[in-house]
Amino acid sequence: MPKPKKRGSNHQRGAGGQPRSVQPFSDEDASIETMSHCSGFSDPASFTEDGPEIDEEATQEDLEYKLKGFIDLTLDKSAKTRQAALESLKNAFSSKILYEFVMERRMTLTDSIERCIKKGKSDEQCAAAGLACLLCVQMGSGIESEEIFKTLGPVLKKIVCDGTASIQARQAELYSTMECLENIFTKAYQRDRDTNGVSSTHNTVLHISALLAWTLLLTICPMNEVKKKIETHLHKLPSLLSCDDLNMRIAAGETLALLFELARETDADFFYEDMELLTEKLRALATDGNKHRAKVDKRKQRSVFRDVLRAVEERDFPTEMVKFGPERMYIDCWVKKQTYDTFKDILGSGMQYHLQSNDFLRNVFELGPPVMLDAAALKTMKISRFERHLYNSAAFKARTKARSKCRDKRADVGEFF
Repeated sequence: MPKPKKRGSNHQRGAGGQPRSVQPFSDEDASIETMSHCSGFSDPASFTEDGPEIDEEATQEDLEYKLKGFIDLTLDKSAKTRQAALESLKNAFSSKILYEFVMERRMTLTDSIERCIKKGKSDEQCAAAGLACLLCVQMGSGIESEEIFKTLGPVLKKIVCDGTASIQARQAELYSTMECLENIFTKAYQRDRDTNGVSSTHNTVLHISALLAWTLLLTICPMNEVKKKIETHLHKLPSLLSCDDLNMRIAAGETLALLFELARETDADFFYEDMELLTEKLRALATDGNKHRAKVDKRKQRSVFRDVLRAVEERDFPTEMVKFGPERMYIDCWVKKQTYDTFKDILGSGMQYHLQSNDFLRNVFELGPPVMLDAAALKTMKISRFERHLYNSAAFKARTKARSKCRDKRADVGEFF
């Protein structure tokens, strides 16, 4: 008699070569086997289409079939299996636009995320919180995203405010109210100070994340609320520039630059009493040559604080250009930079794809409807390197001239939000 095949040597297949429906496994061995199956979505490149001839409908069906399996596995008894399924869903959502698929299953996904946050440990909670962000990015700014936030908001806020919860989990779940975030990062103000400045603690990373999340929310607040927050925090934030942690110094510096930008937007005659002392601190950080700091850290710090100093002193911002497909987007203010950096952290390598195709992101950055181009159109758009150089030079000169006329007005900030 032929010997039976060893368990796990081959994946069982149903009709058409498709794997049988993936069921949650309860035993540890099966969970490990599932982990290897989930790892197929560990790389966003696994979602790209390979080869010249592809049945797009079959590819989409296969993708949705796998995603349904991962959604089922978020209910598995094994924490490793649940986390692997969450990570796979995150990779899929950051690499593809799956609006219809997500719309049909948004309640199931929300329930799964809520269960993983409540039941899971640090890593699983982080993965679930990240998936919640991507779920809202997929759904856009409609009522569905609001419903998701209303369901998950209280759960996330509870963990953020829970001092006994994992620092890593709390850091990943900072999408809550500004009051909640303020209660976290203000603990870094003038606390545990010694002769060397603000001492670093195990909570520093959490404080940084809370400060950056709070700053992002501030960019979409009404102007009267912005004024209140600026009055409360602008004279306290400079204390964080003395923190031992490089990332905290950078976060505080960029937040200061953004607050000054917003303050001048609300009041053209805005005056800061301690300007001389603040610019002294910023200039010292922009030219820091401390031998005790690593060279990489010093270069990064000097680069950031040169821009921050220019923003505070000269009301200037170094314009950056982001390329995605045939399109270009200019980041020309601190508000827009903060927003772009946040989405880039969430979407990772899928940022360019979403800028091209995601209606929600295109609306946030005022990019208009997605540009639909076929292969022939893309081919005709290619130009020589010399022509591209001439175009870029002309565009740079025109942009510089235009910005010099309205640099003090910063009128474009309100257009994006």
